[in-house]
Amino acid sequence: MRMPVLTRILAVGALLGAPVAARAQFTVYTDLASFLAATSHAGTDGFDDLVAGPVSTPLARSAGAFGYVATANTTDFYATGQGADAWLSTNTSTDVVTFSGFGSTVRGVGGFFFGTDLDGVFRPNTSLTLRATDAGGTTTWTLADAVVGSFVGFVSTGPITSLTVETVLPPNDLAWPTVNDLVLAEAASSTVPEPTTLPVLGAGVVALGLLVRRRRHSNDTGPRRSPGDRR
Repeated sequence: MRMPVLTRILAVGALLGAPVAARAQFTVYTDLASFLAATSHAGTDGFDDLVAGPVSTPLARSAGAFGYVATANTTDFYATGQGADAWLSTNTSTDVVTFSGFGSTVRGVGGFFFGTDLDGVFRPNTSLTLRATDAGGTTTWTLADAVVGSFVGFVSTGPITSLTVETVLPPNDLAWPTVNDLVLAEAASSTVPEPTTLPVLGAGVVALGLLVRRRRHSNDTGPRRSPGDRR
């Protein structure tokens, strides 16, 4: 059954005027102050409650009001640090650390990322690969020659689902991925502007009007189980 021309115009115009979900996009920040300025309600997990040595995986943790899960993909985590400042590392140098389970309001995730050696001491000249994922895909960031103060933060226009951290193993040497002060945050503003419906509807009416007129005419590296037994 044919629809009247006016009915078809209004139907297509309504479709054109309907809100369209935009693909989420990441912005990467390399300093904490800029990351915090781009987000809101940030919470930090400093890992300072961890006792030095192996720590079972997965870990159910929280950063402020945000809960999350940390996972090492083959063996345990390994807690190390400087004095009272604890760091979360892995017990195997080739392990990948995954942070996930953030909840639907988290739009920002970041932290201080660097490498440590067999004894859990900061290792210079270590590079890491970070991958942040949201519903739109994954963004990869390589952090070269990381130091203890190397911050990287990802902010997305949509909910972030995970962040992974792994070392780029140096030639003929080992380095363990290490994280300090993981930060989770919400978007800077919770207000999402609605698409302007009437102008789009008008454009649809014009387009269909023209269409009607036209128709008329035509390597595993072994676990580190104790400070002296990391391989």
